[in-house]
Amino acid sequence: MSKYITVLIFSLVILSSDLLAQQLPDSKDILSHMETANNYFMAKWPDPEKDIITDKTRPSNLWTRATYYEGLMALYYLNRDTALYKYAIDWGTSHQWRPTYGSLNTRDGDHQCCGQTYIELYLLDPKPERIAPITTNIENMINTSKIDDWSWIDAIQMSMPVFAKLGVIHNDQKYFNRMYQMYNYTKTKHGAAGLYNPTDGLWWRDGNFDPPFTTPNGKMCYWSRGNGWIIAALARVLDVLPENNTNRQEYIDDFTAMSAALIKLQREDGFWNSSLTDPDDWGGKETSGTAFFVYGLAWGINNGFLDEKIYLPSAIKGWNGMANEALHQNGFLGWVQSTGKEPKDGQPLSYTKEPNFEDYGLGAFLLAGSEVYKLSKTPTSIKKTQMQKERSPIINISINRQPNSYSIRYEIVEHDELSIDLIDLNGKTISKLSTNKLHEPGQYQIELNGNGLTKGIYLVRFHSASILKTQKFIH
Repeated sequence: MSKYITVLIFSLVILSSDLLAQQLPDSKDILSHMETANNYFMAKWPDPEKDIITDKTRPSNLWTRATYYEGLMALYYLNRDTALYKYAIDWGTSHQWRPTYGSLNTRDGDHQCCGQTYIELYLLDPKPERIAPITTNIENMINTSKIDDWSWIDAIQMSMPVFAKLGVIHNDQKYFNRMYQMYNYTKTKHGAAGLYNPTDGLWWRDGNFDPPFTTPNGKMCYWSRGNGWIIAALARVLDVLPENNTNRQEYIDDFTAMSAALIKLQREDGFWNSSLTDPDDWGGKETSGTAFFVYGLAWGINNGFLDEKIYLPSAIKGWNGMANEALHQNGFLGWVQSTGKEPKDGQPLSYTKEPNFEDYGLGAFLLAGSEVYKLSKTPTSIKKTQMQKERSPIINISINRQPNSYSIRYEIVEHDELSIDLIDLNGKTISKLSTNKLHEPGQYQIELNGNGLTKGIYLVRFHSASILKTQKFIH
């Protein structure tokens, strides 16, 4: 009997430790970790114009740094620190808002990644010069028939959100159409038969890693950060893509399939291995891929695509792992794999080893933190209602822009007492469009005057006692 009690007590201790490790941290702690990491980097790189010098000199709007600025903007939306905004503005201005190396004819996704932040800065202050060069660059691509440019999966994160954001800003379907053509080609054509394996829900980095290539142990080679680029891209595209977009459901299906695959591969310490399905192929903590996965999972929960009960423990464990085991007191991030294309590159990793570039790992960490922060600020009752999107009585939401107003159209398929609010990205209510109005089944339309709105991203939030649904638009 005493032996049974000893085993039981030991089991309870282990269970308690696991539950403690999965506690959602306080929002202030999350923000503090993000600011600590970012302050370290900005102190190390006080001049955003300065070239990056490693094995050679590169401009500071290279893809590695552009990924950092994606995270910087996510942090700025939380703390509204004007120093962050100026840092980003000075960076874009110094490069004349052009792609990396300045060419408006580049087809290289790595050189277009900086456009994501240019566009966000335009939305905060719509000066045409901030998006004119990247618009010209993307339209130069669209004006050709070539769709096979994204031959490595990293490029999907670098370039695909640029197409999506421009499509929304210019209200032009051609951006969405070409974006899907290129995505689908990468998914189904590159390599032997596409870089996506629907059986495993994961992506090969490029055609060189398609079967028959395997790890030294004979397993499929799925690189962690490579798959991180994909899940981040899908989240960032779905974040702005109109709900009535023809290909939206396919992106959602790919996102949820990846998420389901990833949580099965997470380590006990919260990280993911560099080689996702072969822990003996350079197994060990790796921060950049882990950060992108936490970002994707937390974003999916926040936006109602992933079940909180299934995915929240994984997101929390991943964030806590990075915050407790990768983030140094001074803000340096350990366990970040250097640039490369497969698990063995830049190995071995450690808590103190500096990668050849620190910026993309930090960008991913800030993106992850921004979504975990939102999880910590959202009441559980609201998160639970988000999961009812599939059986929501609200369907066919569309927001159509007029010269000085917006027509918000939606359809109700069940009786519901519905409130509709206009909110900003921080969840602040800008105006109440409808309050506790009983809706009979049918089609509805609300007119929203845009004259009083500042430029930026807004959400129309539909909510009742049983459901919560949002639709984004850019003003």
